[in-house]
Amino acid sequence: MQDRPLILGIHGLANKPPKEEKQAWWAAAIREGLRRNLGEDRPDLAFEFVYWADLRYDAPLSEDHNREPYYPARGRGPFPSADGACAPTLTDRLYRIVEWAQEKTGRLVLDDLIIEHRLDDLWGYYEDSIFRAAARDRLREALERHAGRPLLIAAHSMGSLIAYDVLRQLERDGRCPRIDHLVTLGAPLGLAEIKHRLAEEHGSLRVPYAVARWSNLGDRDDVATVGTTLAEAYAPNAAGVGVTDCPVINAYRRPRGSVNPHKSYGYLRTPEFSQAVAAFLNRASTAAPGDVTAPADAVSG
Repeated sequence: MQDRPLILGIHGLANKPPKEEKQAWWAAAIREGLRRNLGEDRPDLAFEFVYWADLRYDAPLSEDHNREPYYPARGRGPFPSADGACAPTLTDRLYRIVEWAQEKTGRLVLDDLIIEHRLDDLWGYYEDSIFRAAARDRLREALERHAGRPLLIAAHSMGSLIAYDVLRQLERDGRCPRIDHLVTLGAPLGLAEIKHRLAEEHGSLRVPYAVARWSNLGDRDDVATVGTTLAEAYAPNAAGVGVTDCPVINAYRRPRGSVNPHKSYGYLRTPEFSQAVAAFLNRASTAAPGDVTAPADAVSG
């Protein structure tokens, strides 16, 4: 049913298992979070996955090389919540000092190191225009296919950058599918280098016009989330929609017990994401279906 609310996921950095497996794991993680956090069983959850790893890697990640698979988390009851606490970590404080120094000198040395050596696909995204265009096309095609349908985009890591780029690009056509809720997870959109690149391409940093709500979920121990909060960096759009930064605890653990506060499955199981999904699925849409026409001032900036 094309009028059913749809969650559209887009993955982040690094090579991934085959698309069908990765899509099934994301859907399972979302359902697991809904069951444990809210007691809701959603076997018929409408979910579609935007997969781009095959554009950068010759073969998908095999099972024997996957150190971070999805599996149901141990324990019972809700996953831990940050309860609104947003105290910056030591890493975050240090980065803000370095970011200030980078902006004063005009040299983004630290960001270049983080992106090239820790967030390698981001480096490739900016250096390889063919890959960049193809990755954007994957999301754009999905949005066009589901135009007029209630949509929640769940964009993890580099997927948040692709989503932002596509939504701002679509504004240049004067029309854009309505996005009921954009949820970014472990987004690197606060990094100085990323903000600089986005501003060069799109102009002033702000919420895309077609987005009716933007929630940014980040674990402050996740290195991708250092820098300014997105509410600080991205102005509200012409409709007055701003970014809501939401601190979370990413409780994902690798099978041998070590933590990864950037892992997508951990973000998808947080109480905060479960609440966003449940609200989206339960809320009757108050906006007319179809595209949103952006005003001239929203398209130009």
